[in-house]
Amino acid sequence: MAAFSSIKKFLQTPYPFYFRGRSLLYFGLIIFFLALFFNYFFLPFNVNSAEHKMDYFWICVLHSLMPMLILLLMYPYIHFSPSLDEHWTIGKELVFLSVFLLLIGIGQFLIRDLIFDNPNNWSWGYLREEVSNTFLVGILLVGLIVSVNFNRLNARYIKEANFLEHSRQVFKTSNQIGIVPIETQVKMDRFDLEVDQFLYAKAEGNYLILYMYTGNDLLQLLKRITIKEFEQQVSTIGQIVRTHRSYIVNLSFLEHVKGNAQGYQLTLQHSSNTIPVSRNMIPKLESRLQK
Repeated sequence: MAAFSSIKKFLQTPYPFYFRGRSLLYFGLIIFFLALFFNYFFLPFNVNSAEHKMDYFWICVLHSLMPMLILLLMYPYIHFSPSLDEHWTIGKELVFLSVFLLLIGIGQFLIRDLIFDNPNNWSWGYLREEVSNTFLVGILLVGLIVSVNFNRLNARYIKEANFLEHSRQVFKTSNQIGIVPIETQVKMDRFDLEVDQFLYAKAEGNYLILYMYTGNDLLQLLKRITIKEFEQQVSTIGQIVRTHRSYIVNLSFLEHVKGNAQGYQLTLQHSSNTIPVSRNMIPKLESRLQK
């Protein structure tokens, strides 16, 4: 029972979502070069060179390009699921990579006619072989990448979060603008933002949920305004900063900064929720906290 609990806790551990933008490109290139090196120099599987239609090096190149093609096919799902960043864990990473390896194995099977002169290319036996070979190599490479990357990032962000926790400046709101008029997409929905009551905002599509602390209660206000529009209108307020594609935070209420493999997690006064800080937002947050 204790072992099951430990495994469950490990799988629920936060992990950075690396399958966007430049990080996605880097991931694809790392997999390509590792697979090319491993297949060409170690010859992990028995091959019948008499069936080859091309030099073995180019066969290895074709096999190594397949992961990048699969990432391209999976990109629409990645692109239109922005919430994946916020709740990504090691367990979800492993499931994603298992599907990734399965699709690669199927892709390797589909290109057999380009590589092998074999009348039985389109058989269930070769499909099983390509999928199993992909998992054998993929588990080794992916396991190495995930474990090394997790330990590196976890140690780094815990250390940096501890430093920020002890060195951060406490924001004073008394000399700041007390009220900011906010223009929304609906004229009748315009409102005045009381900075000393504003904790944070969370994006929900074209809407924004504002979390306000009135002294006794934590209130939620739903406004028809995008987070980008809201960010532009509060840009003159020094203690208000965007930490994530979905969050804007009032640092005056910052209580704790904690680190994990995803980056930072912020805890605010009067709220039990934790606010994520995405990696590309970390420099801006650090600058605000230390300025």
